[in-house]
Amino acid sequence: MKRVVIVRHGKAVPYGYENDFKRDLRERGEDDANRIGQELKAREVFPDVIISSPAKRALKTAQIFAENLDYNPKKIKKVKEIYDGLTTSEFAEMIRQLPAESNTAFFFGHNPGFYYYVSNLLKEFHGDMPTSSTVVIDFDVNTWPEVDTRSGDLVFQLVPRMFK
Repeated sequence: MKRVVIVRHGKAVPYGYENDFKRDLRERGEDDANRIGQELKAREVFPDVIISSPAKRALKTAQIFAENLDYNPKKIKKVKEIYDGLTTSEFAEMIRQLPAESNTAFFFGHNPGFYYYVSNLLKEFHGDMPTSSTVVIDFDVNTWPEVDTRSGDLVFQLVPRMFK
């Protein structure tokens, strides 16, 4: 089994759109990321690899999760194309090229792309992707190159409103 965890960045500041790449998280975004990271730890969902958009709000969310999940934040791989926008096919290809020895990969990024990836990787998805939304998807395969769209099973989804 291979597992993909897709995380939309935490709640960002409502200003700075003229330099969107550098928009930071709000305090609420940091709190939400910590809560969900702690819940993942309680459920024993740990990353073998973390890949993030290099945009400040996504990378900071990834770093908060990494700290909660005992993953060295310096090992987070930054992929600019996640910020720029990938098609679902391109995102699936990125998954297929993950290191063979890894079993659980976390991705951090932005909507609308992340909503589309979740919708197109799962057999079915009827939810949404608010900020800090975390979707855990299992693929019944032995290797990453076997991962295909519309073949994943939803294990669970965590959203901040679950913890209010």
